[in-house]
Amino acid sequence: MQDCAIYLCHVLRRSGPDGTGNGPATPGTDAGSRWLHQRTGAGSRDGRPERTEGSTMKIGIIGAGNIGGNLTRRLTTLGHDVSVANSRGPETLAALVEETGARAVTASEAARGAEIVVVTVPLKNVPDLPAGFLDGAAEGFAVIDTGNYYPRERDGRIAAIEDGGLTESRWTEQRIGHPVVKAFNGTYAQDILDRPRPAGDPERLALPVAGDDAAAKEKVRLLVDELGFDSVDAGGIDDSWRQQPDTPVYGLREGVDGVVKALAEASPERPEGFRG
Repeated sequence: MQDCAIYLCHVLRRSGPDGTGNGPATPGTDAGSRWLHQRTGAGSRDGRPERTEGSTMKIGIIGAGNIGGNLTRRLTTLGHDVSVANSRGPETLAALVEETGARAVTASEAARGAEIVVVTVPLKNVPDLPAGFLDGAAEGFAVIDTGNYYPRERDGRIAAIEDGGLTESRWTEQRIGHPVVKAFNGTYAQDILDRPRPAGDPERLALPVAGDDAAAKEKVRLLVDELGFDSVDAGGIDDSWRQQPDTPVYGLREGVDGVVKALAEASPERPEGFRG
């Protein structure tokens, strides 16, 4: 199962403020500024709740490519109970299991009891996820969507995204039948291992996080903080075009201020290179 973020190497954002996405939100005084007034920087200790030191969560990861594999490595190191699945079956994950202590399971089993479920599969494979794969997750669970739409390189043309005005994550949300939080979609997989920094470190990177469910988004932002990164609230899922491929924030390695600026510079017009 190829991880979506592998394409960062050759489809990283181009120069200029051109962005992507056909979401209904457009730059302006309403949707364009709403997220600018949100709190930023999960590591700023600005009164936001924090996880108790040493507490653990059950986390299910569906997709064991670059992002899924490295999240498995980091989250198990942090002491979380991780189940990981791919499209080829648990027996193909023996090396990752031996390295990390995670449990290899089927995609139908990964979410059982999980507080957070990470869906990190190619967009074209989202409709192929098993029916009811989120059944049995913990009450109030959050789903992280790391996906990106690459119509020319991998996914083929998806009319609902290009003609129907859906953001990529809204399309995924409708396919799986549960709200999602968009995060890690523009993150270099290796940075998950190599670039964590303590809160307040001037070299600490920030990641945009978008979602409609405030409680789910807060849970994801706390996890991002625990992984060693700040986060910026990028608005709802209809605003998540601001962090789709070829936007200024996609692949950006900067702190909170840089991420806020990049989100503000995004354009909702999907560039020709990301049309099917």
